[in-house]
Amino acid sequence: MIIPVVCLLLAALMLAAGCTDMAEKPRAAPGDNVSVEYTVSFLNGTVYESSVGREPLTFTLGKGRMIPGFDKAVTGLAVNESVNVTIPMEEAYGEYNPALVSYATRSLLPNDTAVGQRFMQVNNGNPVIFTVTAMNKTTVTMDANHPLAGKDLRFSITLLSLQKAAA
Repeated sequence: MIIPVVCLLLAALMLAAGCTDMAEKPRAAPGDNVSVEYTVSFLNGTVYESSVGREPLTFTLGKGRMIPGFDKAVTGLAVNESVNVTIPMEEAYGEYNPALVSYATRSLLPNDTAVGQRFMQVNNGNPVIFTVTAMNKTTVTMDANHPLAGKDLRFSITLLSLQKAAA
């Protein structure tokens, strides 16, 4: 009776210690090409945007295309793993900058201009996107801040595919 119990105990210890044939899953690291599904929401739970049911977001991890907190959240994930993370504004779209709000004469813009509409303007050779945030008969208020600037955000992210960077 003691021998079968000892054998079962040893087998359980070997499994717990990882002595199996299961290989470690590759994990996302800077330089890897990844595809993710994500949902971003405000801290109150209101969803801002989601890729669920659409094309996944594909990018090279750590190349500066994504906000720093998003890259950080994806790093270390294996395919089909998910993470829920709160990303502070400093690691997202930064603080809201009142200096990026400007005013234009209403007559300089198309007649059908509406609040929420976006325009691109080239400033010192760099494209800048402005969102119309208010308007009256003579003046249009335009904001060059990212719509999510000044906000802490919640992300739900699932790694769908991973292509390791060439060694």
